[in-house]
Amino acid sequence: MNRRSWTLLTSVVLVVAFGLLGAFVRVPYVALGPGPTYDTLGLDGDIPVISIDGQQTFPTGGHLNMTTVSVTDQLSLFGALGLWASGRYALAPRELYFPPDKSEQQIEQENTEAFNDSQTTAETAALRYLGYPTKVLVGEIVKGSPADGVLQPGDHLLTANGQPMTEAGSLRAALTATKPGDRVEIRYRHADQPEQAASVQLAANPSDEPQGFLGVAATERPDVNFDIKISLADVGGPSAGLMFTLAIIDKLTPGELNGGRFVAGTGEIDPSGKVGPIGGIPFKMVKAREAGATTFLVPAGNCAEAEAQAPEGLQLAKVATLDDATKALDALRNNRVPTSC
Repeated sequence: MNRRSWTLLTSVVLVVAFGLLGAFVRVPYVALGPGPTYDTLGLDGDIPVISIDGQQTFPTGGHLNMTTVSVTDQLSLFGALGLWASGRYALAPRELYFPPDKSEQQIEQENTEAFNDSQTTAETAALRYLGYPTKVLVGEIVKGSPADGVLQPGDHLLTANGQPMTEAGSLRAALTATKPGDRVEIRYRHADQPEQAASVQLAANPSDEPQGFLGVAATERPDVNFDIKISLADVGGPSAGLMFTLAIIDKLTPGELNGGRFVAGTGEIDPSGKVGPIGGIPFKMVKAREAGATTFLVPAGNCAEAEAQAPEGLQLAKVATLDDATKALDALRNNRVPTSC
């Protein structure tokens, strides 16, 4: 073979090798893009996303859509470049979403737990907003702490150190004036058993704070005699909390909370109704607008990013609390402009 033939053969081999590498070798990136959007007032398949049993509900209208971000993994070089070039996706290091010290099963379980927690928190925030009573329960217990072996997750906390437990923050407030070594009485109820009392000696606080350490994370749950069920498969993370909360309020109150409009949004929520920022809001806004949304509820902490990348025709409403969100919907109902980013 002459030099020209060798050059041509080498070029062909290199092109084929590059093509194989580009098509089959995985890159350490994931693609983030618009994910599915679900109407929290509607159905997922033939099952209501939110159903309430044992309490009167009212007809709803319009949409209150929660939004998601898709994460595409196992990308080839060509696949990653193709998604990036489409303008609908962004590339991010894979380790941010799939940490190397965790299995995919562990990551999926964490996402599922965060989603389940968002449902429970949404119920609490909605019912507190509507004036229903709540109760304080034992959440996570630190292993080896004074509470370990005395209390169990799910126990109903009644008093601590003589102070009634009216909200999750009550437990911390009750221990503020204590110090390590002090004994405090905890009154609680386990399941359907009679009220019980335990005297617990507090330990030193691992965070170097001066008050005594019990080792309990308190949580709030509605104290009602009806059931709220949220049914949505294959969704993870906490960012649907705000929209779940609004849908529960809408179902439990007369009239259409959104005035019959197509409203979408996102945001993590805590039991007191505070709305926290989330990730991926540009992708969520794109999908919401494509689905037909005309207004998007934006956590206050995401406003700058949202305002810079909002799709044409999508009105933004700034919300820092659940009260802000209901006021924004009230403005829409009465043909006023809600507070914007």
